[in-house]
Amino acid sequence: MSFLGLEGKVFVVFGVANKRSVAWAIARSLEDEGARVLYSVRSEERRRSLRALLGDRPAFVCDVEREGEVERLAAEVAASAKAPVAGIVHSIAFANYAGGLKPFHETKRGDFLQAAAVSSFSLVEIARAFAPHLARDASVVTIGISSLLVTPDNYGYMGPIKAALESTARFLAKSFSAQSEVRFNVVGSGPLKTSASAGIPGYLESYLFAEKLTFRRRNLETQEVANAALFLLSGRSSGINGATLVVDAGLGCNMFDKDVIRLAMRPGR
Repeated sequence: MSFLGLEGKVFVVFGVANKRSVAWAIARSLEDEGARVLYSVRSEERRRSLRALLGDRPAFVCDVEREGEVERLAAEVAASAKAPVAGIVHSIAFANYAGGLKPFHETKRGDFLQAAAVSSFSLVEIARAFAPHLARDASVVTIGISSLLVTPDNYGYMGPIKAALESTARFLAKSFSAQSEVRFNVVGSGPLKTSASAGIPGYLESYLFAEKLTFRRRNLETQEVANAALFLLSGRSSGINGATLVVDAGLGCNMFDKDVIRLAMRPGR
């Protein structure tokens, strides 16, 4: 048995969009550890686009925006798994940036509510629907951001949405504790080079700036976030619940880096 002890266990992974997805890095790592992974994707079109990547792996369609979809998925997964689900990876988020960069106070009600439903409340629905099918000590991991105190202009209303997601994980941890030892935790990831991030206005500049603030002067690899998620999914993290594990290569601690200050204070800036 490996150190993480994931062999033979069943996990459900939400959010694989392509080979650069955090969800894919986690799922692939779970399989490398001998786990059995069941995939949930947003649409039939997405499932077709992933055929080459997923091969014959079991992939189910679930649009979390549609009422009743998560409950249907839970029933289908239970019938397919024929074993308790040891863990769930929630790596789904959506924000409508089609209108370009706007001040936060110009956020539209529909955009905010849609983002909240997909990116945060979906975790509640998934937890509720899968509750009867989870192992008593199952682990649920969602992907958040490394700091909820920063206010990047280009991230806009997704900042408050990610704050809601983190709070949601804590409240689910408390709620489930009344009847089980199911754990809910967050991986607070620093900036990553993913297709989803590429949709954020001005993300490249933010990504390059963040890299200068990491202690090692090198941004995160997606696999580093996946490694942290695997630890939280395993029994080796049994004492961690309702927590956020920040993975940012020191970004959040290095605001006053001398080299960054020097660049910012150049004449003419």
